[in-house]
Amino acid sequence: MLDPLLLPQLPQGLGQATVETVMSLTTYEMAVRAGAAAGLGVVLALLYRATHKGLSYSQSFTQTLVFVATIVAVVMMTVRSNLATAFTLVGALSIIRFRTVVKDTRDTSFVFASLALGMAAGLGYWELAGIGCGIVALLAVVMHALNFGALYKSEFILRFTFDQQKDSQAYLGVLGEFAKRSNMLHLEPSGDSRTLRLTYDITLLREATAQQLTAALGRIDGVSDVVLIVAKNDVDF
Repeated sequence: MLDPLLLPQLPQGLGQATVETVMSLTTYEMAVRAGAAAGLGVVLALLYRATHKGLSYSQSFTQTLVFVATIVAVVMMTVRSNLATAFTLVGALSIIRFRTVVKDTRDTSFVFASLALGMAAGLGYWELAGIGCGIVALLAVVMHALNFGALYKSEFILRFTFDQQKDSQAYLGVLGEFAKRSNMLHLEPSGDSRTLRLTYDITLLREATAQQLTAALGRIDGVSDVVLIVAKNDVDF
């Protein structure tokens, strides 16, 4: 038989009725927690929109952050400390299949942040929710302002059309002036053999810009249809 002294002691006056009161929530408390979670989700969504880079922005994903925070708060209020309810809820949610591919790994971090803030709000951990939201916001703003982790993009794919009756040394001189390295990838003659469609892999000099290169090539007699494509980038199309 277990020694009663070894069991955790409840504070004076805390009986079974008090425990049940602690485990239950009033309608007002439920509304406050769900509303706080929705508010934190809105803050997170606005932060995501303000610091987003690239072409893969999705309005539905931004709204999803708000929904996730609110729904998770409701789930946490539903489960609380009831183990049977938790297992039942896991079984019910297992029929849901999410097949949307997250294009940007940074988006995943915002989903986890929404989950965490929703859990904190649903359980009533207001200080933890506020501190967590503040730290996430500070990190996102600072990394966005500093362009943290970015690399200097200097590698491009250059395509242009060249008239074979003109002197090729003109465009070769421009490549030598602006490019640290240039390798021909593809050469395609036209049907009448008067023009060539040239493709180069180039790496610009540190002080050179893509605009300067394209402008210089555009001024060469015999060069037309100049196209410059970033060879390595984080942008999703």
